[in-house]
Amino acid sequence: MKLKEDMSPLLLQVFRSVAWVYSVITFLPWYLLSGASGNQARAKRIKARTVSGTPAGPYRAVNSQQRLASLLHEGVDTLDKVFEYAVVHFPERDCLGTRELLSEEDEIQPNGKIFKKVILGDYNWLSYEETFHLSQRFGSGLAALGQKPLCNIAIFCETRAEWIVAAQACFMYNFPLVTLYSTLGGAAIAHGLNETEVTHIITSKELLQSRLKAILMEVPRLKHIILVDIKTTSWPDLPRGIMVHNMGAVQELGGKTENVMVSRRQPVPSDIAVIMYTSGSTGIPKGVMISHSNIIAGITGMAERIPNLNENDTYIGYLPLAHVLELSAELVCVSHGCRIGYSSPQTLADQSSKIKKGSKGDTSMLRPTLMAAVPEIMDRIYKNVMTKVDEMSSVQKTLFVLAYNYKMEQISKGYSTPLCDRLVFKKVRSLLGGHMRVLLSGGAPLSAATQRFMNICFCCPVGQGYGLTETCGAGTISEFSDYSTGRVGAPLVCSEIMLKDWEEGGYFSTDKPNPRGEIVIGGPNVTMGYYKNEQKNREDFFVDANGQRWFCTGDIGEFHPDGCLKIIDRKKDLVKLQAGEYVSLGKVEAVLKNCSFIDNICAYANSDESYVIGFVVPNQKQLTTLAAQRGIRGSWEEICNHAEMEKEVLCIITEAAITGKLERFEIPKKIRLSPEPWTPETGLVTDAFKLKRKELKTHYQDDIERMYGGK
Repeated sequence: MKLKEDMSPLLLQVFRSVAWVYSVITFLPWYLLSGASGNQARAKRIKARTVSGTPAGPYRAVNSQQRLASLLHEGVDTLDKVFEYAVVHFPERDCLGTRELLSEEDEIQPNGKIFKKVILGDYNWLSYEETFHLSQRFGSGLAALGQKPLCNIAIFCETRAEWIVAAQACFMYNFPLVTLYSTLGGAAIAHGLNETEVTHIITSKELLQSRLKAILMEVPRLKHIILVDIKTTSWPDLPRGIMVHNMGAVQELGGKTENVMVSRRQPVPSDIAVIMYTSGSTGIPKGVMISHSNIIAGITGMAERIPNLNENDTYIGYLPLAHVLELSAELVCVSHGCRIGYSSPQTLADQSSKIKKGSKGDTSMLRPTLMAAVPEIMDRIYKNVMTKVDEMSSVQKTLFVLAYNYKMEQISKGYSTPLCDRLVFKKVRSLLGGHMRVLLSGGAPLSAATQRFMNICFCCPVGQGYGLTETCGAGTISEFSDYSTGRVGAPLVCSEIMLKDWEEGGYFSTDKPNPRGEIVIGGPNVTMGYYKNEQKNREDFFVDANGQRWFCTGDIGEFHPDGCLKIIDRKKDLVKLQAGEYVSLGKVEAVLKNCSFIDNICAYANSDESYVIGFVVPNQKQLTTLAAQRGIRGSWEEICNHAEMEKEVLCIITEAAITGKLERFEIPKKIRLSPEPWTPETGLVTDAFKLKRKELKTHYQDDIERMYGGK
């Protein structure tokens, strides 16, 4: 994972000698003053143990061996009480922040396409007390519009302050909240709304126009649409019987004396708080029933892993709130009085696609200390920075590479490099505002190269987590003193993990040197099951003799001697080739995504065939440069469709696969270069950028037949 040091051996030796002398002179005072010995001890200590004494587990964190944690604060056992606790302790502190839109304009690109660019102002903040009163009035207003306790209500909206205001209102008034990804297709949206029998939905003007309007005739029970936008708009062409309200008007209705006086039915811990529809990566989205106690247990476990979390922290919210990772992260922040500033992937940084050149992105204005990210976002940052490094002058590039490799050696020993951080990495760190102290990665495996890059260049630990919607996003998170890569940490204090033998895949808890098997998660964070889907509930969930719920994840893991878990495979990603070899498609993709020529890749294998193929979204800059070097000209589509370019990229991929130690049968033998990127809007990936294999197979069916010799 070291960067290539392209300089004369003599100069390299001089640099290493200087670095050695500097390290010797500064080591002892730094070691004594920084508490490095304590960090090293924490990194090396045992973090989890099996409570049964057998290698199959269950494994628990060392500080929850006797009992799993389920509450953040004594007596605070429902989500409305969590928010009330925050309001009592942090009433005047900033809670939710939104940037002011100063101007918006169309910008014509060199290829003729028109992009919308925005100039945004400062963050405007709602205090905890103001947020509480807005939520209270909104909940009261919804009740006045006929929304009943324990009856489902849907939210179909982008990540923004109003989402949390609405959610808190529903938690207060015991309205189970149905969450749907804003990028789901029409059929999936209609399925979720009809299955949960909602009569009220909270959405935005844009999503009503672009997504909801077309399917309203298919959702006959829907009566009320509440728009979160400030400006009111008339909707004369909606089906008869549907009323459209503005969020402000509903809050005004809720503030009337006769509605305020109506007593609310408070939830109990076992009541459903959220029915969260999955992203549909394996088919029709399933609604996961999550109780108040499930979510509180999950955020209790997560909060325990974040060092020194307090009201001085600032979190940047931009991932979909319909995703369990983002919702849990924001509820963790609310429970500790942190402030949450809202953003979007298009406005996150100064270089983001919607930010007008010369104006500031959200991280520059907010300067967050906490951030959750999916690996796809981190991979993009990694590739963009490394592309910029390649464009540096030879002196700048040499300095960066030497500092990078020096810091890598130091952090692998548990040491920090304050001088390198100040002189070399300060500019890179400023991409995320310059104050980041904790990055949390979840949603998919993070490659070792990207994790180490984020550690080094952003000068903060990266906690890699593992969890699922079915476990409230909670399962494991690596400790921030642990700088190892490729692992997801020990079980959280709210959960325990067993390894179940999987004979077909050849994974057993008796394997040496480490026990392996299917990951089964148990604890108070394990959800109530799938909504109206008893068959899947019987397949995936079970209750043990002590009454504890367990979820069978389908992921394969191994426990290391220090009690940390590593994800090594997935049952559904395993394909048996014609000759009997098993190929883990996820493993192939994880290795090849580190290649600078690849923005995204989907490996595919057919059991009737003897080799793997791949669909590749190439990096436009890298491929265009390579095409020019080979004398190939044309549009982006023509370059991607050129047979010579397919061969060139296949050679590069093969080289990357060999470097990544893939087996011969795991290396793709043929590829298809895709000119269009895979975004949630295309329906080929989820909102968390997980591959939708079924949709990708359908999309590239002609290419599959061609690559396997059918055409």
